[in-house]
Amino acid sequence: MERTIELRLFASLQRFLPKERYSITPPTRIRDVVEQLGIPVQEAKLIFVDGRRGDLDTVLNGGERVGIFPPVGGG
Repeated sequence: MERTIELRLFASLQRFLPKERYSITPPTRIRDVVEQLGIPVQEAKLIFVDGRRGDLDTVLNGGERVGIFPPVGGG
């Protein structure tokens, strides 16, 4: 059964975002979403799910809010 997640991509990853709501077929890992969108896996460095830290192996069942950030440089 298809469900949706609220997906936010930040900084250089915004170009991969087709729309704010993204359809998934649960259970789906964040890694699967990243690969489906064509985002290089190494570019998905900081991941939040419903305001908590997640990772590429976090499982989504639908209804979650997901934020993905690229690596951040600075100095």
